[in-house]
Amino acid sequence: MFPFAVSAMEKMKQIPPGTWLNIAIAVGAVIGAVFLVRRVAKMNKVIVGVVVFVFGTILFFNWVYYRNEPRFMTPVINKIAPFFPSAGAYESKQQQAPRP
Repeated sequence: MFPFAVSAMEKMKQIPPGTWLNIAIAVGAVIGAVFLVRRVAKMNKVIVGVVVFVFGTILFFNWVYYRNEPRFMTPVINKIAPFFPSAGAYESKQQQAPRP
């Protein structure tokens, strides 16, 4: 049994430190999410609704402006994006010569 433990320890030593950092961040994020969900469950539902609405609105406009939405949302954003400003339109407008 002892040789198996040594080989497992050797394999763990070969994993780069950045991977361990990513694992620690992921574990911390899961613990933080559980803590946050428990705290939100105790809050007033209207406040939670307003916060979720504001966060969703900011995320939506970020997706429309910078066009960095997830791939599955692209067809929906393609139909909505012409009605809102975008980063590309602003950049092209800044490149034009000023009107006299």
